[in-house]
Amino acid sequence: MVKILDQPRYKCAMAAMQTVHGIKNAIHILHSGPGCAEKLERDFGSSVHFSSHIFPCTNMSEKEVIFGGERKLKETIENALKVVDADLYVVLTSCSSEIVGDDSEEIVKSFKNSDKPVIYASTPGFKGNNYIGHEWVVKAIIEQYLKPSDKKTKGLVNIWASIPLHDPFWAGNLRELEKLVKELGLTPNTIFGYKRGIKNIDKVSEAEFNLLVSPWVGIENMKLLKEKFGTPYFHYPVLPIGAFETSKFLRELGKFAGLDSEKVDKIINDHEQEYYHYIERFADVFLETRVMSKRFVVVSDSQYTLAVTKFLVNDLGLFPSKQYIVDDAPLKYQNNIKQYFKELNDGIEAEVEFTTDGYKIDEEIKNTDFYGYPLIIGSSWEKKIANETKAHYIAISWPVFERLIINSFYVGYDGGLKLLEDIYSVVLTRFN
Repeated sequence: MVKILDQPRYKCAMAAMQTVHGIKNAIHILHSGPGCAEKLERDFGSSVHFSSHIFPCTNMSEKEVIFGGERKLKETIENALKVVDADLYVVLTSCSSEIVGDDSEEIVKSFKNSDKPVIYASTPGFKGNNYIGHEWVVKAIIEQYLKPSDKKTKGLVNIWASIPLHDPFWAGNLRELEKLVKELGLTPNTIFGYKRGIKNIDKVSEAEFNLLVSPWVGIENMKLLKEKFGTPYFHYPVLPIGAFETSKFLRELGKFAGLDSEKVDKIINDHEQEYYHYIERFADVFLETRVMSKRFVVVSDSQYTLAVTKFLVNDLGLFPSKQYIVDDAPLKYQNNIKQYFKELNDGIEAEVEFTTDGYKIDEEIKNTDFYGYPLIIGSSWEKKIANETKAHYIAISWPVFERLIINSFYVGYDGGLKLLEDIYSVVLTRFN
């Protein structure tokens, strides 16, 4: 029986065009029909350099579906190289071009001697969603563009975290992770966002190690970088939000990098003193605002469901109801992710379910006793159930319709304070 997906929380693999958009002066070339391109570009707005509405596409028609579209793809790449001034051209395939059987990879290989690099990633929607598609684009960069470095730069660290544009806080989170890493005396290197791009990509293979901050997205890329360039990686599965997790993150990163523990502890102590200064200033708000229940639910991808749950339990003392992960995380990672939800303060464990069924989530939330007005953190899809349950609600993950997020972030000490501001700005509206 066909199953209808209600309230989708992700896109098809070809939406990895977001990942390309996140790289300054990179352009994607779609081998797809015009419908795919039009639908996907509306979901994430303009890029770092090129407009999301203007990009090369083969615009496959019935003719290409019947007779094949390889010639049209070759012509599209040739013309893109002539008229689009980019540093990197990334060909992405669709369901149509893959089902037809076009050898897009071979077409791209014919451009290996071009003045500008052209690479290829197979991204049909039937093979996966945009989380997997993001990995495939990074994999294409590693395998088809990066070259081995004859040197390793001491202290240079590649940082891999949020998926560009799909995560509304991707830019701010990456910049804050850079600041934290820099405070430790290391040199951060990221390839996504303002003033990054091809010059930073060129430094990836000379890094001392890779830092992956993610429950599962990017793990295969880290393994590939280690295999191809011998670069070790440090995998920290929790996006650090607030003092508890950020301090733990800095200590473990410092230990992995072989840094002076006393220096790391001083950095942590300075941050914690300021962080708890602000917490103490507004302690009455947190302790006396009893209009909000102590129970909460997060409906988001693996990254935010885990990170926000840990923050609300460990820093704020709230109690988790059932938590929902909606990014269709591969089965091979799910047990590890569930284990992370058992590593909370005071022996608290959070029940977690991996599901993509928005209707089921709504029904379960509706029938949960939160012993008061709950806190629901998720996407704009949760607004309706929040209204029905009279919950306090904020949207932090895709899709977000009612917030403008430019470069805000939830990472780190300041990010934790920002999340508290957002939560209690909603809570305090009950008094008006």
